[in-house]
Amino acid sequence: MMKKFTQWLTSASGLRRILNVYGPYLGAGVKVRYLAKDFREAKVEMKLRWFNRNYVGTHFGGSLFSMIDPFYMLLLMNSLGRDYIVWDASAEIDFIKPGRGIVSAHFLVTDAMLAEIRDKTANGEKFLPTYEVHIVDAEGELVARARKTLYIRRKPAPSH
Repeated sequence: MMKKFTQWLTSASGLRRILNVYGPYLGAGVKVRYLAKDFREAKVEMKLRWFNRNYVGTHFGGSLFSMIDPFYMLLLMNSLGRDYIVWDASAEIDFIKPGRGIVSAHFLVTDAMLAEIRDKTANGEKFLPTYEVHIVDAEGELVARARKTLYIRRKPAPSH
């Protein structure tokens, strides 16, 4: 059973399924619509429901933030491989306009991002890149802008 679960966690389709039934995402109404096999791209969305509305009837800010929270960490962990430590270090979010209906976010890990990470961590130094994420409504209008700062370090080579 544990082997099967581990296989799910290491495959994009398995991780997508797990995230879609993960309690906080299920409770917020967040859906992972796409997770590339190579972990270089993800798309998430959230419909406005009675259980994720705030007092004034728009998307609850905490749900908007949780919708985007783990993705750059997850994508980079899987894109870089086991030789790297990847953690969320900090985040901030600016709410631009009320979110109504379906909102979505798109994440993309580029070759340039990976090259910069490998270059900055080649000698074992930590690297703290910041990536911006836009949450948009169905018309493509900006609802919120978040910035995620990650802690990335190459693991030391095992000593013999």
